Amino acid sequence: MFLTDNGRARPLWYRIAIGAGIACALVACSQEPAAPDAEPDASTQAAPTTPADAPAAADQTATMSIEELRAAAAKAYQESRLYAPAGDNAMEYYLGLRDKQPGDAGVSSALTDLLPMTVIATEQSRDREDFEEARRLLALIERADKQHPALQRLGSSIEAAEEATAQRAEQQQLTAEQEAERQQQLEQERQRQQQLQQEQAAKELAAQQEAERQAEQDQAAAEEAAAQRAAEQRAAEQRAAEERAAQAAAAAAAAAPTAADLRAISTPAPRYPPDALRSGQGGEVLVEFTVGADGSVSNARVVRADPPRVFDREAVAAVRRWRFEPVAAPVTTRRTIAFTPGG
Repeated sequence: MFLTDNGRARPLWYRIAIGAGIACALVACSQEPAAPDAEPDASTQAAPTTPADAPAAADQTATMSIEELRAAAAKAYQESRLYAPAGDNAMEYYLGLRDKQPGDAGVSSALTDLLPMTVIATEQSRDREDFEEARRLLALIERADKQHPALQRLGSSIEAAEEATAQRAEQQQLTAEQEAERQQQLEQERQRQQQLQQEQAAKELAAQQEAERQAEQDQAAAEEAAAQRAAEQRAAEQRAAEERAAQAAAAAAAAAPTAADLRAISTPAPRYPPDALRSGQGGEVLVEFTVGADGSVSNARVVRADPPRVFDREAVAAVRRWRFEPVAAPVTTRRTIAFTPGG
């Protein structure tokens, strides 16, 4: 069974054509004598190319430390080596970094950015019949995301294009020299196109990241402005509330009754202390008290007494018995009660 590089069986027409080619070659060799000391045919010297760079690159990233991988990935990214050349590009370094740090959000974001460009590069390699490169890029896509929706489509299209190219080559009967030249041209075209594509992709990524940064800055500025407006509004509301409270307090103070509004109904005189009366001692007591809305007295206390403590008790007791006309609101006032012997 003849297999392709990706492990699929060659179609029947391909195996028949190969057999016929081998038979013709044997007949030609039996009829023509071999030239002595002739240089070997280039077709016998051309070594088939294999996608061996992929495992070699994977082995290389596996031996690199996390710091080395991160630095190599950043450098490749800056130098627009996004997915090529094989073994020295940002995609492979980020994949190696993800193997060592699966939860790194920055690595996942970088791979997400690189995947669409790698898909496009795979299609372009396929279209220019650079199937080895197309399979290498396809392997990178599969390694980055085994569930990527383009995997099956790309794999099928690469296989179909490769078979069509092989059929056309057999029909054209390309020589080994022509095939080697074609491969060389493919390699040159690959390098040229990949360099241009990666540079353009890097510019687009930089522009996209700059736009995202600008959007974040604009959003932060808008949020800051909104917060500033909200703070100013709260301050204005607080000032207005304070002004309203001050106005209400002033209005309440203006409307509140004062000591001048008090009208006494009953102010019984205090009892004269017997000891002071016998000794002919006099004095006075300044009492502070509150007249309630119903005219009753509460919270009576001595503010000043001359002499001290002689007439205090009787003065407070007398004030507590006083009564006033009802008022709109409680009023606190002070009265001096005099004690005069024989008065």
